[in-house]
Amino acid sequence: MSPRPAPDLDLRREQIVQAASAIAESEGWGAITIRRLAAQIGLSQPVLYSAFPDGRQAVIDAVAIAGFDAIAAALEAVEPEPMARLRAYLDFALDHPHLYEAMFTMPSGLTFGPDNSIPSLQRAFAAIQQAFPGADGARAEVAWATVHGLATLQLSHRLPEATLDARLEYARRMLATPA
Repeated sequence: MSPRPAPDLDLRREQIVQAASAIAESEGWGAITIRRLAAQIGLSQPVLYSAFPDGRQAVIDAVAIAGFDAIAAALEAVEPEPMARLRAYLDFALDHPHLYEAMFTMPSGLTFGPDNSIPSLQRAFAAIQQAFPGADGARAEVAWATVHGLATLQLSHRLPEATLDARLEYARRMLATPA
């Protein structure tokens, strides 16, 4: 009998992240447990911990990082024009509410800001900064904070859907004016 090949750890991590994302999208983050993920993928819990030694939080952080890759791709898919980038960001948040929650509102070990070394976050910020350039990045940070606030309020149904486009246009006009 030949020895068993070593598992592809990156592939295993990707399967776990995809399973966690699917469960969260259908049932919410409360349904995510290591036991549930292991059963969903057909692994034992120790094998799952070999891919994510820090457990559930590490899985959620990995989902969030994948989310930043996805939002960066959504932003990069449109022209680097302010309104297009604001709309792409908001559409992403509204289309992927549970993923957006992992990215921004759940407890996380991820850090934001100029010292961030996570390529996915850097890429997403760079996509915002293309539409809102500035030497120190402050304009892009304010643009991100503005559209994030609008997305959060829209997702929680605290703002009327009917005025969504008007809010985005107002934000664009305010943010697009160079200081």
